[in-house]
Order: sequence, then C-alpha cells, then structure tokens
Amino acid sequence: MSVEAAPRGGGPGDSTAGDAKRYLTFTLNGESYALDIFHITEILEYRNLTVVPMTPDFVRGVINLRGRAVPVIDLAIRFAKGATSIARRTSIIIVHIRGMPGSGDAGAGTVTGDGRDGQDIGVLVDAVSKVESFTAEDIEPAPAFGAGIRADFISGMAKRDNDFIIVLDIDHVLSLSDMADLVTALPAGAEGNGGADRAIRSS
Repeated sequence: MSVEAAPRGGGPGDSTAGDAKRYLTFTLNGESYALDIFHITEILEYRNLTVVPMTPDFVRGVINLRGRAVPVIDLAIRFAKGATSIARRTSIIIVHIRGMPGSGDAGAGTVTGDGRDGQDIGVLVDAVSKVESFTAEDIEPAPAFGAGIRADFISGMAKRDNDFIIVLDIDHVLSLSDMADLVTALPAGAEGNGGADRAIRSS
C-alpha cells in the first residue's frame, strides 16, 4: 500500500494558515495519532522481522524492503507504553528521514536504493486509520503535560469532532542522533543497497 505524499519540493510546516495539510492517522494503545504524509513513503502489512543484536529496545528488528535492510521501531516502546501486540491490523509505516549523520557527509546522509538521500525507518503501529486533512486552525499547540508521551514528541493536537488526535513531531520521535546510532548498529552493509539481503540471511 502506497501513500501519495506531499511534493518533495516543499516541506512540513510550509503551508499557510488557510491551507489544509494531509496527515496519516493511526491507533496505538487505543490512542489516535497523526503523521504528516510528507514523511511517509508507504504502508506495509506486518511481516516477520529479523532481530538484530545490540540495538535499542524500541527496535523490534529489520525487514528486507526491496533489497535494503529497514529497521522497524515499536512506537509503543518508544513512548514507554510497553510492546505492541501483533494482531490482524498491525501495520508498518515506512518513514523517510533525510540528512542522516554518520555516513561520510553528515548533511547528506546515506543514499537509498532508489537514489533518495536519507534513511527509511519502519514504524510499528496497532492499525492505520485513514488520511485526514487539517488546517493550521484545526491544530492546537502541544500540551506541556497530560498527553501520556513526552511533550517534545508532540507537534500539536488536531481537533476532530469532539476529540483530539495527537500530531507527532517525527523529527523528535525519530531523532537524527538516535536513528544514526541505530543505523550504525546494523550489520555491516545493511544500511546500503547490496548488503541488506546478506545481512538478513546471516542473522
């Protein structure tokens, strides 16, 4: 399943107050969350993961995505809410992070198999809901406390009917320093193009 992402010429947060931006909504431990689809490349059904030793506890493993080893993080563990239970609707959201440090030029990062600069990261969630459009007026500032996760993980609170959806700040949830350490911990060659299959088969 693919997501029609925002044009790559722009960026998150560059819309004017009256412009609606699109967000992918999903559930985790009964709570509703949203991610700007600018960062999302595709959505996958859950598949078996290959566990990689010596990685952070929120990393459930890696998947082979078209010849590349893509680490998959468990958002529930990242949010200190326990591990996600695998069920029928469990999904992996593939998020592209640009400018990964730690591989030559810190500003350029790695290059994926399709020529894009950066690193793909899989995000494990309970279920994907749908794409919603929110304007700037629909999103209230992040609360200082009471949301159940770290305040710096939250970009804002989107109003929907009589409830709120937590809009995540992906740059903090998947911080460059944490993800760079993660990529470094992958087996040699797994973060590039040709070594992914070998790294997965040898684990």
